Amino acid sequence: MTIKKAVLVSFSVRSKMFDSDYERNKFYRGLYGWRQKIKKSYGDYEYYRGGLLDEVPFFKVDKSLFIIACKDIKLIKAYMDTWVQKVEYNIFEIILTLEQIKILEDNDVI
Repeated sequence: MTIKKAVLVSFSVRSKMFDSDYERNKFYRGLYGWRQKIKKSYGDYEYYRGGLLDEVPFFKVDKSLFIIACKDIKLIKAYMDTWVQKVEYNIFEIILTLEQIKILEDNDVI
């Protein structure tokens, strides 16, 4: 039987602790990345600005819940620790079913 472990990361932003919506968005953009649209007289351009999860394969479970490989937890923990006053987070080691392993392998997460 194949047993694989992964890490489930759960976080919650404390909106009132952020100085502005811009600062809160900075957290999300730093984690997930974002698309920047620029309109010019000669055309519209769209750029993708990467976030931390572009460097770390992950599987998004919900808005503030994702699964990553155990080997990548140090990067996520370091990022979350920089926001510790404004973002609560929890890390759970999980054991995956064969179906979950297949999904994550197909997405290059584990």
